[in-house]
Amino acid sequence: MLCLVLLELASGTEVEIPHVKSFSFHPEEGWMAYVVAAPNGEGDGIFLRRLQDGATAVALETNPFTQVRTMVWWEEGTRLAWVMAEEDEEGEAASGTLSIWNGDEVVVPSVSDALPDGWELPIQNRLRWSEDGDRLFYGARPGNAPEEDPDSEDDEALFDPYDFETILEGRTVDVWHTDDPFINPNQKRTWSRRQSRTFAGVYHLAAGRAVQLGDEDFQLQSLPDNPLRAVGTSDTKYQKESTWTGGAEDVYLVDLETGERTLVVEGYGSGSSAANSWIGARASSMSLSPGGRYLVWFLEDHWHLFDAETGTTRNLTQGLDIAFFDVDHDYPSPRGGHGIGGWLEDDAAVLIHDKFDVWQFPTGGGRPANLTEGRGRAQEVVLRVLRVDPDVDAYGRNATLHLSSFDWKDKSFGFFTTRAGRGGLETLLDEEKRFRVVAKAGDADRLLFTREDYDEFPDLWVGDLDFRNRKKVTDVNPGLLDRFAWGTSRLVEWTSDDGIPLQGVAILPGNYEEGKRYPVLTYFYRFFSQRLHEFNQPVINHRPSFPIYASDGYIVFLPDVRFEVGRPGISSLKSVVPGVKKLVDLGLADPDALGLHGHSWSGYTTAYMVTQTNIFAAAVAGAPVSNMTSAYGGIRWGSGLARQFQYEQAQSRLSGSLWEATSDYIE
Repeated sequence: MLCLVLLELASGTEVEIPHVKSFSFHPEEGWMAYVVAAPNGEGDGIFLRRLQDGATAVALETNPFTQVRTMVWWEEGTRLAWVMAEEDEEGEAASGTLSIWNGDEVVVPSVSDALPDGWELPIQNRLRWSEDGDRLFYGARPGNAPEEDPDSEDDEALFDPYDFETILEGRTVDVWHTDDPFINPNQKRTWSRRQSRTFAGVYHLAAGRAVQLGDEDFQLQSLPDNPLRAVGTSDTKYQKESTWTGGAEDVYLVDLETGERTLVVEGYGSGSSAANSWIGARASSMSLSPGGRYLVWFLEDHWHLFDAETGTTRNLTQGLDIAFFDVDHDYPSPRGGHGIGGWLEDDAAVLIHDKFDVWQFPTGGGRPANLTEGRGRAQEVVLRVLRVDPDVDAYGRNATLHLSSFDWKDKSFGFFTTRAGRGGLETLLDEEKRFRVVAKAGDADRLLFTREDYDEFPDLWVGDLDFRNRKKVTDVNPGLLDRFAWGTSRLVEWTSDDGIPLQGVAILPGNYEEGKRYPVLTYFYRFFSQRLHEFNQPVINHRPSFPIYASDGYIVFLPDVRFEVGRPGISSLKSVVPGVKKLVDLGLADPDALGLHGHSWSGYTTAYMVTQTNIFAAAVAGAPVSNMTSAYGGIRWGSGLARQFQYEQAQSRLSGSLWEATSDYIE
């Protein structure tokens, strides 16, 4: 028998509650909700207990042989929502009903009135309260059609040679059509997920009214906290072509009060953003303002703003002498931007990054301001707005903004501040290390962060918001570096065969002797020089462990690669080989002991390079593509998607179909 035991820490008193299937504590108010599911159905339901005074349980909703799998508290007050459903004879849950405890009584919203015919509220649901607790979001979906009872059919019925269902019953033949939106392997892989997916609706507590927002052709991208609008998308028109393009969608704003949709962007490619993943999360290329009035997105090399109240669209960056697209983009796909840094309160302005600096664009019009005054570009330091407090949705008009930094030249990381509305740049922490903010204290102006280097484990530190009074608080894996001849990392610079300045990291052995030449293992992919100050765990897998090779007397070389669309193999060759020769010229590398290691995409370029040069004595090509003409039509095991879009739009960089760019595929 399942039994929940509540232990009062102060007194040691225990309370046992039998047949508890699940439970949930309110994060602040001292309540616990729990679900009882007894074998005989007696006492099934959802119950409430106040923990501070040890009061007995209060039954919120009871019904024999019912299930509750989803319940969610409003964090700012005493409101609880859940979905309950009756069981059938096999113990499976039927369509559910939504219930809300508002702190005084249980209310059952009339959600079904807002659902399309045949739709249901599944018991496994995604419930979420708005921040102000005025709205509850839920998920609905089309109901499953009841299966026919096989015993109801006439066993003596004659075989019908034109009954295709009978003919195909139990067969494993794949039947498909060229007009199917997705190819069959992908349909199989996604069938279960598509059948169980839900579509968002919202219940307005004050009005006592539900509005269905999404449907099978329209999905909300996120659940908003503003009371006005949400962003939704539809990829229906672009599903078939996604095999070649990677996908696109139409973007709408949907009114939370009425469910009315306004088309804002057609054919939007969601991948239109620069990664810069070594200084933070992937850049956001679309954002709805916290107040719900404005939508900002990046498309065709510019940032655009839509005003939902006036119905007008404005190009924010046109006419500026700074490029806001990713100038390092070397793919056949459209160039992306460098992301959005956030919003100012009252939807007054949006913060947008160029490659190096942070800009403030007034939503009501007017000239944008470079808050970092171009100093990022002048010093080649990438500056990004750092969201220190995740609870802050918008910054004050004169707020201090924390910035993370990455020095393009020496690969160091740090932190700065600027001021919304005023600009300027103040250095907080700038060392030849790598830093990452982990969290801000909930009730204090203190930060938890890590500091690391190639030869420094990323231990946890605490400090003030200005990174003063720093203190190291962990010492993980003490003595780890002593068990290896760990070595040191240094930055190396050279020029590609196409005249492009490049950088890379050379990790020297722990017993390195000046003037002695060492065997070199070159490991690469695209950009790797940002790993100069990155700690590398000594693990064994399909990728080389740098400290293990360094301990065995190797130099590990991590070069950057600049690709050329249409010629991925030869451009990789022109980047990597001159870098290896640079190590030879510096007296570091033994020219007769040069190794090469690449995996997946760099497995391909490794396989290519050894057909073009004899400089390497050994090479490891892990999971390489060796024939792009056959791989072009291959199907990925994980997703069931064809690889065409990878070659025509993405990493393989061949800029066309096998028929349009035949010579590139063969070369």
